[in-house]
Amino acid sequence: MQSLFSLKGKVALVTGASRGLGQGMAVGLAEAGASVIGAGMSDMSQTRKQIEAVGGVFYEIKADLSKHGAASQLTADALSVLGQIDILVNNAGIIRRDEAVNTQDEDWYDVINVNQHAVFQLCRDIGKHMIERGSGKIINIASMLSFQGGMRVPAYTASKHAVAGLTKSFANEWAGKGVNVNAIAPGYFETDNTAPIRENADRNASITARIPQGRWGRPEDLKGAVVFLASDASNYVNGHILCVDGGWMSS
Repeated sequence: MQSLFSLKGKVALVTGASRGLGQGMAVGLAEAGASVIGAGMSDMSQTRKQIEAVGGVFYEIKADLSKHGAASQLTADALSVLGQIDILVNNAGIIRRDEAVNTQDEDWYDVINVNQHAVFQLCRDIGKHMIERGSGKIINIASMLSFQGGMRVPAYTASKHAVAGLTKSFANEWAGKGVNVNAIAPGYFETDNTAPIRENADRNASITARIPQGRWGRPEDLKGAVVFLASDASNYVNGHILCVDGGWMSS
């Protein structure tokens, strides 16, 4: 059974690996035996420290996925590190909060470019490499707002609905080619993105009260889900959106 979840000899690319959910998943993949390539703009020294502390191997690539051509360059750079990518975790994302009537075009395009367009490009380009090798695991990071409308985040909601749709679309095409494409939909987690909500005492309390488990998620709560979807244990799982939400969607 342990071999089903082992990632020994595998290479994982995790975008947005500097902190929060990306960091938690990167460490989890390393703990399962994968060599991890972290991509992002922010300092990744803490991710490196945590991975090396468990005996893992970490490589770092600077990439700004909001820029034209960045996804293609990241694909080339990541493949040059160890010659293969067995696991892709599309975690990088941004959010802009405002009333819909006040949302500026620039904010809309920034969110869509990072959360949706870059995800499409990385799935397409790294997926091609996986198809050629006959195997691979792609894990996109969706959201509760892949199912719900949210408030004051129209671009983010649209992008996360798109992530769910892209996941299913790619899965339909590639399931028979040895490539599994799935997604994780985190619930309310303690991250930089949710700091403004958690700092609002009333909003924080109302959200926590609705979570059956009675608390917000922590980055380490995603380790099991990402290792499952990255390993042989999920070989017959395709196009699935796995909610890791403390029971939010059932409440």
